[in-house]
Amino acid sequence: MPKFAELDLRDPILRAVKESGYEDMTPIQSQAIPKVLGGQDLIAVAQTGTGKTAAFSLPIIQMLLKGEGQRDHRTARSLILAPTRELAVQIAENIKAYTTHLHLRTTMVYGGASSKPQIKAMLPGVDILIATPGRLLDLVNQKHINLGQVEYLVLDEADRMLDMGFIRDIEKIIRYLPQKRQNLLFSATMPKAVEKLANNICDRPARIEVAPASTTAEKVEQHVLMVPKARKRNLLAHMLKDEALKRVIVFTRTKHGANRVATHLEKLGITSSAIHGNKSQNARQKSLNDFRSGGIRALVATDVAARGIDVDGITHVINYDLPNEPESYVHRIGRTARAGATGISFSFCDHEEREYLRDIEKIIRKKVPLYVEHPYHFEGVEDMPVVPGHTDEDNNGRPGAPRRRNNSGKHKPNRRINQPKAHSDKPGGSRPNKMTPKPKGARPDGAKAKAGRPANRRARPARG
Repeated sequence: MPKFAELDLRDPILRAVKESGYEDMTPIQSQAIPKVLGGQDLIAVAQTGTGKTAAFSLPIIQMLLKGEGQRDHRTARSLILAPTRELAVQIAENIKAYTTHLHLRTTMVYGGASSKPQIKAMLPGVDILIATPGRLLDLVNQKHINLGQVEYLVLDEADRMLDMGFIRDIEKIIRYLPQKRQNLLFSATMPKAVEKLANNICDRPARIEVAPASTTAEKVEQHVLMVPKARKRNLLAHMLKDEALKRVIVFTRTKHGANRVATHLEKLGITSSAIHGNKSQNARQKSLNDFRSGGIRALVATDVAARGIDVDGITHVINYDLPNEPESYVHRIGRTARAGATGISFSFCDHEEREYLRDIEKIIRKKVPLYVEHPYHFEGVEDMPVVPGHTDEDNNGRPGAPRRRNNSGKHKPNRRINQPKAHSDKPGGSRPNKMTPKPKGARPDGAKAKAGRPANRRARPARG
């Protein structure tokens, strides 16, 4: 296995890498670093947790040393774009470790926090700027940042940035950059939109594909659990009784869903915290730090965190809701089995989510094994167990009542078959049938009277 010491990197960089605990390079690092040092544009496809940050940051640090200290006010010599605050912080922490013996200046610019400290940090100019697209574009438009001297551009997790709708922001940012620069694009998947973006910004790039696009981590043991939506909370509580689930990320589809699941776990005595886009940066960072230190056992997150969590020792990932974008599944389960470790993922699937499951299996090119050793397993709505005494929330308002499907495949609550429906202008009345005699004064032309008014009301005298 190739080692970092074999690279043509400065001694202070190699020393910092060794102090960070790394000696052997991953495949993406051994292939990408020489090409970046050679000045080539690069498109790199590799799954999460393979060491992409070092693959682009180490050669950029080496090349920035040639002009160390040559910074103009409000400028950046290199720009690294990331889709989320968490990923930006993670990249910054790694770069800070790699530059600990150097005098390169690094700063971050991202939303969800006050812009004043970020503006102040940019005043003397920086060597490395790590930013999310939205906040960066705001500060560029306000003339607080000048991108006219960027020598190196990195788009990290490019597919995720496009998924989050940053394509127009990225296109605007690129217009502010100088034509002559080195471009590096790193992505876990390579859909057509990313391919198009790469072709637009890169000049005759080298291409590296360490793992096939959209494949999942080989060391993640995957399972799908068929469960009615109303029983997912019960199943989650059942799963977390197993002490083998020591450090768990639970993914939900919505922010409110994450809050509800975290609250439910706390009531069960399972230490947890929710992390999503509505949380402030300080709150999100505190949750991550608590999770990293072992202060909480379960972190409940939306997809905003799928690529920004770099925590060692995550034993399990639970997809409480299947993602509606199949690529997100790859990034979710990639939070475990990192740095050579193994991990397990459990995906809860209601009958309405089976289409999502089919899309996931299509993109990962394999069937996810079915896990049936749990008390809430069902193959279809007809097999759904009915547990007396369940809450109204679990059974659409009637404790213990099963749900039935309409023709669209969606659940709706049961209705008493012989219960009459009220369709009258008067409260509690029923619609007359054809045999019911018409009331006195009904309109001879058969027109319907306006609701709430008698049909034979006296005509008002004309004004005037």
